[in-house]
Amino acid sequence: MNCLIVEDEPLAMLRLKEYVQRVPFLHLNHALDNALDAIGVLHKEKIDLLFLDIEMDGFSGIQLLESLPKRPAVILTTAFDQYALKGFDLQVVDYLLKPYTFERFLQAVTRAYESIHTGKENEATQSSFLFVKTEYRLQKVSLDNILFVEGMRDYRRIHLDTEKIMTLETFGELAQQLPESTFCRVHKSYLVALNKIEAIERDRIRIQNTLIPISDTYRERFYQSIGRPLKSP
Repeated sequence: MNCLIVEDEPLAMLRLKEYVQRVPFLHLNHALDNALDAIGVLHKEKIDLLFLDIEMDGFSGIQLLESLPKRPAVILTTAFDQYALKGFDLQVVDYLLKPYTFERFLQAVTRAYESIHTGKENEATQSSFLFVKTEYRLQKVSLDNILFVEGMRDYRRIHLDTEKIMTLETFGELAQQLPESTFCRVHKSYLVALNKIEAIERDRIRIQNTLIPISDTYRERFYQSIGRPLKSP
């Protein structure tokens, strides 16, 4: 699992990094000392597990979680027990109260591993369609027919094999209904179906007769999602 640590206490950061390195199924992508920098990483990279301190200067861990429309599995790490109920409301995997032992840490990450893999199994068996809000109705759309989604000011235009549908739903709302294994945001104005990509040319995706730009914000995550190095071919 790809991990991100957000922790502003140097000693707690060192201990957590050491614990992560001792677990074979964990890979540490980044260790940051503030929540604002974490937002950029979470938008660009595929993070499976987030270790998050709560009380940090400027922008708290709770504020970070509440700002994310879609979040990885989260383990809260804190010296304060009064946030346990809030963590439960935010559906975190576990709540590590400092100081915690390696055994307690291992229990938490094992729970996260099981939770993530159960979620992947559920994703594999999820519905093959979704309903989107158009002006007057909810329209059924087959996932297999979606080519890409284009931002059009207040609307999103869903390009299908045979037609186009306009919806007021946001990219965030649509992304919650689409499996990450098949769909990826590549630009502030575009979300694409990975299995419909015909070619990638100088950071532009070709789907049928349309060239779709890949922006710097989403570039690393996109290339990770197709299993290629994090640079343009």
